[in-house]
Amino acid sequence: MDQEVILVNERDELQGTMEKMEAHRKGLLHRAFSVFIFNSKGEMLLQQRAKNKYHSAGLWTNACCSHPGPGEDIEIAAKRRLREELGFVTGLKKIFDFTYRHTFENGLTEFEFDHVFVGTYNNFISPDKDEVEDYCFKALDEIQSSLQSHPRKYTPWFHIAFPMVEEWVKKNKEQEETASLNQ
Repeated sequence: MDQEVILVNERDELQGTMEKMEAHRKGLLHRAFSVFIFNSKGEMLLQQRAKNKYHSAGLWTNACCSHPGPGEDIEIAAKRRLREELGFVTGLKKIFDFTYRHTFENGLTEFEFDHVFVGTYNNFISPDKDEVEDYCFKALDEIQSSLQSHPRKYTPWFHIAFPMVEEWVKKNKEQEETASLNQ
């Protein structure tokens, strides 16, 4: 069955639904989510998209991304997709959202209102090989360096979201350190 996406306006207000590939062919703004997972060392989980994906095949990106279905809670959808792609579920927290637009060589356009979630996970990962070619945990400074030296190895949305997630991590760490000093 074809997946429906939720069409939205620039304030993430529902405008209707449409079959996913049609929305990407027409370049219409739709609701999406991106999940960033960290281990207890503060390293970020990256996945290499499977080589058979309809866009960004073989590129490295965050733990998972997708679209909630009509009527589906976005956090529940994010947990569902994390389980489907990487074989695990963990607690998630929404940290921000952003809108981006990118047209791919195959003519499809990602135009997404993207809700960004973070979580922590330290156990077994069992990726779906139809979705994930490979995965690894990397330190944020290693990722930043790789983004600069090998930008074509990463998805377009990762280039946009990573600096914002990195900034959130720094602010969160500073707040934790301040809180521990005040105890």
